[in-house]
Amino acid sequence: MGDYSDAFVGFDTSKLRNAVAIAEAGRGGEVRFFGEIENTPAATAKLVRKLSAKYRQLTFCYEAGPTGYGLHRQITGLGFECVVVAPSLIPKRPGDKVKTNRRDALMLAKLLRADELTAVWVPDGGHEAMRDLTRARETAMLDLRTKRQHVSAFLLRQGRPYPEGRKTWSKAHMNWIASQKLEHPQQRLVLEEMMLAMRQAQERLTRLEQAIAAMVPEWSLAPVVTALMAMRGIDLVSATTLLAEIGDLSRFRTPTELMAYLGLVPSENSTGDSIKRGAITKAGNRRARRMLVECSWSYQHPPRVGQAKQPKVDAAPPEVREIAWKAQCRLYRRYRTLIRKGKLKTIAIVAIARELAGFIWAVARAARVAAASA
Repeated sequence: MGDYSDAFVGFDTSKLRNAVAIAEAGRGGEVRFFGEIENTPAATAKLVRKLSAKYRQLTFCYEAGPTGYGLHRQITGLGFECVVVAPSLIPKRPGDKVKTNRRDALMLAKLLRADELTAVWVPDGGHEAMRDLTRARETAMLDLRTKRQHVSAFLLRQGRPYPEGRKTWSKAHMNWIASQKLEHPQQRLVLEEMMLAMRQAQERLTRLEQAIAAMVPEWSLAPVVTALMAMRGIDLVSATTLLAEIGDLSRFRTPTELMAYLGLVPSENSTGDSIKRGAITKAGNRRARRMLVECSWSYQHPPRVGQAKQPKVDAAPPEVREIAWKAQCRLYRRYRTLIRKGKLKTIAIVAIARELAGFIWAVARAARVAAASA
C-alpha cells in the first residue's frame, strides 16, 4: 500500500543508462538517489510502475539533449507529467566544481520540486520529422558551401582566381572552371573530383528542397507557411525552417516574447541608476535566428512586390497581405534611419530582424484567424 505522497523525479540521461533521483514533496521532503536504469522503454516503464505504486502523484524531468524526446513521449503516454528542461537555464552554484550523473539527477529532482526549472517546447512526432528534414537541408547547404570553397581555394593556389565583381557559381562561372587548362594531369584529376563532389552535394540539396515542398502541404502548419511566404525575403524553405525550429507561434503571448526567445533583444547589466545594454543575447534557437537575419537583408531595398513574388502574396489571406506590405514599408524606413545614424549594416539588419520577428508573429496570428473563419 502506498503512502500517497507526491514525488519529483529527475533523470540524468545518457546513451545507455539513466541516473534517477527522487525528491519527495514538501520543504523537508527526502531527496535520495534511486540508482541507474537502462535507457530502454522497458526499464523506464518498470520504474514508473514501481514509483506510481508508492506515490500519489509523480512529476518527471530531464535535460533536453541528444537523447531526444522519446522519454518524454513514453512518460506522458503513461499518464504522468514530464518536463524537458532547458540546460542553459538550470541554476548552478558558482563554486560547484563537481559534476557526476548522481549529482545531476539529485539537482534536477530538487530544482523540479522548487519549480526552478524552465521547460522547453516539445514538438509532436510530425513536427519533429519536419524539423529533421529542414536540418538535413541545412547540413547539405553547408556541405555544398564547403565543397565550393575547396574548388575556389584550389584554383587560387594555381594562380587562377575568378575575376572580381562577377557572380560566382553561375553558369558562366561553371563554364569558366571547365575551360581551365592545368599543367599537370594530377591537378586536372583533383579538380574533376572536386567538381564531382560539388555536383553531388548540389543534387542532394535539390532533393531535400523538393522533399520539403512535397511535405509542407501535409503539415499542420501549412497555412502559416503559405502566409509567411507573402512577406518579403521569405520563401518556402525559409518559412518552413522558421516554423520547424520555433514551433507553433501561438505559444508566444506577445511578439516581444518571440523576440526574446530568438535572442534578438539587447543584453543588459543594470544596477541602481546605471543602465548598461550590450549586444543581443543570442539565446534560444540559433538556426531560426540565423534564418531570420538572412531574410532581413531584403529590407534594405525600397518596398515592392516582384513578378515572381506576386502569386505567393495572392495566395495569402487579405489580412496577411496587409501586414506584409506594412512590414515592407516600416522595415525599409527603419533600415534607412539606422544607416543615416551611422550604424553598421550588420547591426542595422539585426535590428530589422528583431522587428521582423514581430511581424511574423502578427502574420501567424492573422493566418490562424483566417483559417478558423474559413
